[in-house]
Amino acid sequence: MTHLSRRPLHDGWTVRAAAGPVPDDLAGVDVDAAVPGSIHVDLLAAGRIPDPFHGNNEALLAWIGLVDWTYRTTFVWTPDGAERHDLVFEGIDTVATIRLNGSVVGEVANQHRSYRYDVAALLRDGENDLEVAFRAPVPYANQASLELGARPRPYPLPYEAIRKSACSFGWDWGIATYTSGIWKPARLEAWSTARLSRTRVVATPVGDGGRITVDVDLERTDAASAPLEVRAVVRGPGLDGDAHEAAAVVGESGRVEVDLPAVRRWWPIGHGDQPLYTVEVLLRRDGDILDDATRRVGFRTVEWDTEPDAAGTPYTLVVNDRPIFVKGVNWIPDDALPVRVDRDRYERRLRQATEAHINLIRVWGGGLYESDDFYDIADELGLLVWQDLLFACAAYPEEEPLRSEIDAEVRENVVRLASHASLVQLVGNNENLWGFEDWGWKTSLDGKTWGATYYYELFPDIIDELAPHVPYAPGSPFSPETRWDAASGRQSGPHPNDETHGSMHLWEQWNRRDWLTYRDHTPRFVAEFGWQAPPAWTTLVDSVDDAPLTPESPGMIVHQKAMEGNTKLTDGLLPHFRMPGDMETWHWAMQLNQALAVGTALDHFRSWAPHTMGAVVWQLNDCWPVTSWAAIDGAERVKPLYHALKNAFAPRVVTVQPRDNGLVAVVSNDTDDDWAVAMRARRLSFAGSTRAEATTDVTVPARGTVSIALASDLSTPGDAAAEALVVDADASRGVWYFAEPRDSALVDPGLTVTTRAVGGGTEVSVTAQAFAREVSLLADKVHPSAQPLDGLFTLLPGETRRVVVRHDDDVTLDPGSLAAPRVLRSANQLVAG
Repeated sequence: MTHLSRRPLHDGWTVRAAAGPVPDDLAGVDVDAAVPGSIHVDLLAAGRIPDPFHGNNEALLAWIGLVDWTYRTTFVWTPDGAERHDLVFEGIDTVATIRLNGSVVGEVANQHRSYRYDVAALLRDGENDLEVAFRAPVPYANQASLELGARPRPYPLPYEAIRKSACSFGWDWGIATYTSGIWKPARLEAWSTARLSRTRVVATPVGDGGRITVDVDLERTDAASAPLEVRAVVRGPGLDGDAHEAAAVVGESGRVEVDLPAVRRWWPIGHGDQPLYTVEVLLRRDGDILDDATRRVGFRTVEWDTEPDAAGTPYTLVVNDRPIFVKGVNWIPDDALPVRVDRDRYERRLRQATEAHINLIRVWGGGLYESDDFYDIADELGLLVWQDLLFACAAYPEEEPLRSEIDAEVRENVVRLASHASLVQLVGNNENLWGFEDWGWKTSLDGKTWGATYYYELFPDIIDELAPHVPYAPGSPFSPETRWDAASGRQSGPHPNDETHGSMHLWEQWNRRDWLTYRDHTPRFVAEFGWQAPPAWTTLVDSVDDAPLTPESPGMIVHQKAMEGNTKLTDGLLPHFRMPGDMETWHWAMQLNQALAVGTALDHFRSWAPHTMGAVVWQLNDCWPVTSWAAIDGAERVKPLYHALKNAFAPRVVTVQPRDNGLVAVVSNDTDDDWAVAMRARRLSFAGSTRAEATTDVTVPARGTVSIALASDLSTPGDAAAEALVVDADASRGVWYFAEPRDSALVDPGLTVTTRAVGGGTEVSVTAQAFAREVSLLADKVHPSAQPLDGLFTLLPGETRRVVVRHDDDVTLDPGSLAAPRVLRSANQLVAG
């Protein structure tokens, strides 16, 4: 009996423009193509287009999304005795006709699912011709919108009318690519009798042990007559050899369970270890293996506590019966040409997240169902994942042909992802429930469908059928008591973005209000909020050629996608700092203001735990070089915001917060051990003299928070412009300023630098002669590879802070260059000059 064989079809591809506004130099030209790949990547590799991320090339290359592209290859095949031969595409982006030896195999129109075709009758002994002919996505989406009926959305092109990554049409942080291509592997599969068409593996803790449940669905060639067996083999820590069980397959489905007497629990990062167990699933006939599949699982329980309480409705993640304070970030595709993101890049980004004490990644609904590599790494690192289903900021048609495509897409991805220990929630959409209530949709829809039955009916039914162990919420933001009343066409219950119920998105601050007003809100869980800033300096100047370079020069405007983005940057800065007069100082001021805005909000939200049980920052990463809300820019360089996240999400922190017309020190302990600490609070002059001081012994329980009222002599300044309240608890420091920086008496801090080589980089020691606020090293200005591990620290006169700067092995960082004022930055520079 022959085991199912998989033959990759990745070689020998070419691509040619078939129709549309094709440049003369490409007309009739075959270009070598990569599979997996995309048309932009192919044209770049051939030197046919400039870098779409550079300058104004986005507009120069918009024609690509208006062109039909045809991919072709040939492969040699000889008969092998198998009963079935399937042509399989794991992902096609997006609208295409597939032909084998001139015959149409299939028509596809969904980037987010795979396709399989029985091509045995079309294969020929010898050379075979395979063609994938793409239709241009922009005119296709426009035509689909006409046929389905126009619906409200925030951007010009109707991304809701096509099952393609929404942000590929451009977003308020993203370039519009409209790319096409065979973006995931393609192969020819040969098999006989039966194959595993769907494999679901669930790991369930049972006391000190656990149970592995394997459900399989089969595709068969034998009318389900042959006796088959499914066998599960489990390997992992604490097991005495392999554990295995087998069961007969009845018809086209089967189940096997393996009980394990002792297993180790999987925990989120910061709460324990991440032991993983390998489950091998074998489909057998008479002892011969027909097909197999492998999954890695972790034993843990997960739920979201939404039981109403006196304050409203919590939104608390509970793993292994332990409430988890979520320290989260939102995730977008890590490259606007996603096919370029390999496992190494995923690992770099996710390790950056863990180094900033982040414990949850929310995969946003305008991007992609993230890859197996992404989830495998999250499992290994203990990063929790919240995966939106791919619906964002628009009303989506519920009619055919979209509805069937959406059903198939969600079923496939739920099964693919549900075995991962890191997956803690599937969410129906991003902001659509909110949009229906507040963005004028009810009028513009005029009775048309908008996605309600997807979020409230179809998706929960699919998850209940295929992955009932995975929590589901209809949207984000979402109030758990909100319901859909199909008869009236209305949502009932609390507003979807009610801060007292469930999850909340906070965007009024960035759009209209000062960031200090984050403190006006005490949500139960905040799933989106953020502030903009430009990318790292090296990333910025590498991506634009403006001379002179200014905040409003042409290239800068191309790389600023937010509506009135620069106006909002200015309006958000001026309450805190004066507008700088030169470009490099403007760049630093905007980066610092972003970090202060988000850091202030995070300190505030965390101080309200357990009332507030999570904050998910918009956003961790970028997909190209752009002014955006990201902490890590499109060239993988960290911005000061990254250090704000790391500081605010540290396991143990102390912050100073306003409460009831006074100030309190809030001491937070997100570890398994009680924290007994002598907390020292001082009101200091910027010159270093102590105006008031108190030391308090504090014990903070494990995973707990304690607030300590501060006496009036500490919380009342003698000279607001020249004093700060500094609270130290072990290595953690919280600082409260009595005046905005622009109104303060900060002076040149007299920073000096020494260095020494350490493994992986350079240790930089920074010493202050005077009070130094938010000190940061913009080390990429010294060498493009240089990245500081820490930043945004405050130094008292005479204090020294050591920061490790990672860089390439063959690089030496000069102390004088690191000490240059354009590199060694502080808030003082924006005040004292």
